[in-house]
Amino acid sequence: MAGSDTDKGSGEWYYCLKHKRVEEGMVCPSSSRLGPYPSEADAARALEISRERNEAWDEDPRWQ
Repeated sequence: MAGSDTDKGSGEWYYCLKHKRVEEGMVCPSSSRLGPYPSEADAARALEISRERNEAWDEDPRWQ
């Protein structure tokens, strides 16, 4: 994994698609993560949030 200990305590949370877990700071490469999120709880919901946003965009007439 890329990243360093300086990423810890950054206040930014990510969901790692490769490891299927929440990580604080930019631990894994950007191609493997969703975020940043303001809290660990929000990052834990990353897949759900993404699904909700996709559904909303699918219903937005500006994207048709």
